[in-house]
Amino acid sequence: MRYNFDLNEADSDPRRSLIPKLDVDWVPLTTHPVFTPSAVDYGGSAAPPLRNLLAWDGASRLYFWDSTKLRLHRISIRLGEPEPTSVLAASPSKVLQPDVQLDFVVHKISINKNGSALALVGTGGLCIMHLYGHSSTRDNNTIICRTVRVGPQIYYGGHDVIRALQVSWHPYSNFHLGILSSDSVFRLFNLSSDIVQPEQEYYIQPVEPGQSNNATSICPVDFSFGGDHLWDKFSVFVLFSDGSIYILCPVVPFKSVYMWESILEIYNDAQSSGLKSANPTAVSNSSLAISWLEETFPNLVRTPDGGDMSVIVAHPCALFDASIALQGPLWRACNNGNEEDISIKGAECEGGAVSLLYNLISKDSVLVTAWIGGQLQIDALADEVQPVWNVGSPPRVRVDPNDNILGLGMICELITGKLSKVKLDQPLDHTVWLGLPPPLLRLAIVDLALPKKMERDSLITMFVDKLMDQRIFALHNGGIDSIILHFLPFTSQSRGQDPNMRTPSVHPVLNTCCQGDTSNPFPLCGFASLSDSFGYSWIVGVTFSQECIVLEMKTWNLLVPVQVSNFLNEGHSAAAVTGEKSESERSEIISKDLLGGPKVVLLPQSSSNMRSVTADSIEGRSMLHQYFKLFHVNYVEYAHSVYYELKQHGPRLKRLNDDQQTRLREAQQKLLKVEGKQQVLDDRIESAIKLHNVLEERIHRLKNLPGAHKKPLSKAEREFKSTLDHFTGVELDALRISKDTVTARLRRFKNSSKNNNNGVNQQQKMYRRSTYVQGSQISQLKSSLEKLSLLNAENTKKVKLVESAIKSKERNGY
Repeated sequence: MRYNFDLNEADSDPRRSLIPKLDVDWVPLTTHPVFTPSAVDYGGSAAPPLRNLLAWDGASRLYFWDSTKLRLHRISIRLGEPEPTSVLAASPSKVLQPDVQLDFVVHKISINKNGSALALVGTGGLCIMHLYGHSSTRDNNTIICRTVRVGPQIYYGGHDVIRALQVSWHPYSNFHLGILSSDSVFRLFNLSSDIVQPEQEYYIQPVEPGQSNNATSICPVDFSFGGDHLWDKFSVFVLFSDGSIYILCPVVPFKSVYMWESILEIYNDAQSSGLKSANPTAVSNSSLAISWLEETFPNLVRTPDGGDMSVIVAHPCALFDASIALQGPLWRACNNGNEEDISIKGAECEGGAVSLLYNLISKDSVLVTAWIGGQLQIDALADEVQPVWNVGSPPRVRVDPNDNILGLGMICELITGKLSKVKLDQPLDHTVWLGLPPPLLRLAIVDLALPKKMERDSLITMFVDKLMDQRIFALHNGGIDSIILHFLPFTSQSRGQDPNMRTPSVHPVLNTCCQGDTSNPFPLCGFASLSDSFGYSWIVGVTFSQECIVLEMKTWNLLVPVQVSNFLNEGHSAAAVTGEKSESERSEIISKDLLGGPKVVLLPQSSSNMRSVTADSIEGRSMLHQYFKLFHVNYVEYAHSVYYELKQHGPRLKRLNDDQQTRLREAQQKLLKVEGKQQVLDDRIESAIKLHNVLEERIHRLKNLPGAHKKPLSKAEREFKSTLDHFTGVELDALRISKDTVTARLRRFKNSSKNNNNGVNQQQKMYRRSTYVQGSQISQLKSSLEKLSLLNAENTKKVKLVESAIKSKERNGY
């Protein structure tokens, strides 16, 4: 197809052009010229790091970052044309070139909601590429796009101590980017106004100073924004390396847009259930929430009925005598009503937590935590998220000369004091608006069964199917797996489904390891989930050799087995569920009355003297006529009925016979194929037997080695060894990161204090409150740094002492 009206490509003008383009071919996406297989050198035997260089704008454009030529390809695609299951791509693609030279390797790309900007994320940089640029003078098919660096003074100011751990676009804004960094600070940047200074800063303090003996509890690894459900839309879920989850609520980007009905719902709930509560804590918390809602959304007070408004815009707001409290860690609710810390995972999950996914499925808020050992921990919120503030801890606010809020920053600490935990059997009045973090209901723990050699270096990235919320894709070095949730506590209860908990089903979608060799996987460098309005779904993957893989995903029949079991329990046939007619529903070939034969003829009663009557007499003729009438009614009419039935059902019998013949021919063809593959199966079995014999010989030789009969470790020794491994692998690294973070903060603090002394006259006006730095705070920071250094030195000495003890035991015959 050479001549078409291209409505998918955009040139320098973002408006769509109706000019016919004669140089566009529509080819299958897998054979597109951009995805040309090439030999790639990883620079070693280790697997390359997990990347995602593919993004979809949710409509008709697919973006792929070429890490070799350092440019972005914009590919227009057509879903379901010409066949319902096909994916076509326009060739050639548009090439988007950054206007600056990137000095870092891109590991992830992410596009915003309206498709106008794309984030380029790497270990040494973070840039935003505006997709609507100007055409290049050298190549008409190349577009030069403006590319800017976000927060250069914070993340990449020449020292690279503060690293961006996770970057994500806010779901309710086209210009706000959320960044969680290694210094335990969550920042929200407004790219439409300022790319250097963040709009909002939240310093996360998960533990009180000196109260934690576990360094992993203060190291964040990932975060996820909430979904469109009550206060979840204002929540940020933060995951730490020990598996604990904390909540920041409310966090709202300035000038973000929300649905009027959803804001009015939580506003009415705060007034009805909070202010009318008999608990003073609930009244206080709900009053703060109402004040915050009225300041953030002034139209709630101006037009309570909403008028003709369908959306509402958030205004800059800050409660000047309170900061957002850090809620958590979230506790796991057990079946017996007791609750335990979710960080106490025991032998369920291995290693540390690496990623977090929030998924809203109907009425359930599901949190999925991925562990480095290949396990997925699936939990659902057993209660609603509600905002909590720490009164008496004012935030720091940045304003313009007109006293308009430009930015804010605050320290988010845990609420001091012992909070009671939420019990599932408690009444609603004892839990609502009391500032208690919602408990977690454990749904399942899914083990992806990753090879042991892959677990240490495997990072798991999770995505939600855009067409079916119950399906979650897990991307790792070994390929892609699909997890389908069959049980959701609130959704299943509202739909009247089986209350018994069903375990999720796991389906391997794509395996990137060579068959029989899992030590050298070939991970994907790009992944995207596509779907159209007709119910078709695809996944697109790109390998490191730049090969494209497109797989169609089934959606309609995934949950059918659950429905089939329910139907069978209720007395329905399995054929009725699948839409096929059963034998009893088909029309009968011969009726049951005909199969039973003619009716039994009962001779009329006659006197004994009638037996001597001759046939030619009047009485005899009358009796014969009566007998013939009975015979005609019962036998002749039965024969006519049989003839009519057979004549009517003859075509149907022929059709059934033809169907049976067709199935017989298909079965014969399958048998021929099996016979043709028999030789191949025999060869594979023979090679497997040879390999088995070789492995047995190797095992026998290994058994004869001197170290094969070494005495195994006892239970106490194994526990001690696991504690040492965890201490050396996680605790020391966490302490080093904490030390580097404090050093970076101190350096930045000294530089900012010098700049403030040189430019006293250029300071901005602070709104209602100003913060002055005292010399005692600097000394306190120095003392904290010295304490961390001493603690690090003591821990290093202890580790060396333990290692020397172990080596001495091994030399003594251990």
